[in-house]
Amino acid sequence: MIELVHLVKRFGDLVAVDDVTLTVARGEFFALLGPNAAGKTTTIKIVAGLMKPTAGVARLAGYDVQTQPLEARRRLAYVPDFPFLYDKLTPLEFLRFTAELFRMDPAAVERDTADLIARFNLDAYLAKPIESLSQGTRQRVAIVSALLHAPEVCVLDEPMVGLDPHHARVLKDTLKERSQQGVTVFVSTHQLSVAEEMADRIGIMHEGRLIAVGTREELRRQSGTSGALEETFLALTAQEANLGEEAAARAR
Repeated sequence: MIELVHLVKRFGDLVAVDDVTLTVARGEFFALLGPNAAGKTTTIKIVAGLMKPTAGVARLAGYDVQTQPLEARRRLAYVPDFPFLYDKLTPLEFLRFTAELFRMDPAAVERDTADLIARFNLDAYLAKPIESLSQGTRQRVAIVSALLHAPEVCVLDEPMVGLDPHHARVLKDTLKERSQQGVTVFVSTHQLSVAEEMADRIGIMHEGRLIAVGTREELRRQSGTSGALEETFLALTAQEANLGEEAAARAR
């Protein structure tokens, strides 16, 4: 599971993450939405241990990301919005390297690598240098690498970027399958259709704050809307923007 407790991240005068508290349960598929610069990627980087919070705590599967980083990261699959891969390696070499980092059993490596490679249609690219691959193929290599060690928590930032419709469907099905097996899935996305179709609960961030969390129906009730998620999202973020403008006017 993921636990965020009064999480804050400041960059000088900018508060990128503003007192975010959230629990995502074991086996839950959680989607995080928000406008650009809402704080989604900063939050995810703190969860992944790539950025230290100014205040607050982030835990993965019960382990504090800052004070118990190795235990937390052993249980984590992380796919950033722009994955870093070793360009001079082939996908097969990169996957074997990842498996060694996680000290995977060789038999498990062969079995799980074969299954994921087949799912994401990477067979034809295994011996080619990563630097020669398209963005979408590189994204598939990053996803397979992240899922290889049977993580307890999957955290993905805009994972559909660069994927064609077929492989986007494969990824959605794979993540849903993992969540049904007890894996916690936390996805940040601008694609409202992904959240609407896949998520058990949805969170909406605006200007660093987590302004709404709930099921699709709970968010509808909170926003006073009855239509698609797009309508709900726009209503909630507009309400928050109006409140911010009113507060700023009172302060002047």
